[in-house]
Amino acid sequence: MADIFLKRIYDPYDEMDGYRILIDRLWPRGISKESAKLDEWLKDVAPSSELRKWFCHKPELFEEFTVKYVEELRHDEEKVKAVDHILELAGQGRVTLLYGAKEPVYNHAIILQEELQRR
Repeated sequence: MADIFLKRIYDPYDEMDGYRILIDRLWPRGISKESAKLDEWLKDVAPSSELRKWFCHKPELFEEFTVKYVEELRHDEEKVKAVDHILELAGQGRVTLLYGAKEPVYNHAIILQEELQRR
């Protein structure tokens, strides 16, 4: 399995990040496009707006959020294409998935990384 890492977009850029993909639907506050040093912004892999708003980063909803988001990742055509795209890139080298959430444990990036590793 290729290297797929997670990192907050607010953390400093590192050349070791490899290919940098923002995986949030919304652009993170306070980050300029230049300072983000993105290779790609892949909105389609993020949870749907409805699911994101419902979850609202509440730890008590994380288990149910995980089930719903995995369902989206496996059955929503755009998300399936986005997952395939990430896996293709990861086959070529290190990929770092960037997210804006403050919470390092209860966020969609963790779920996405696990789903990518599962495949």
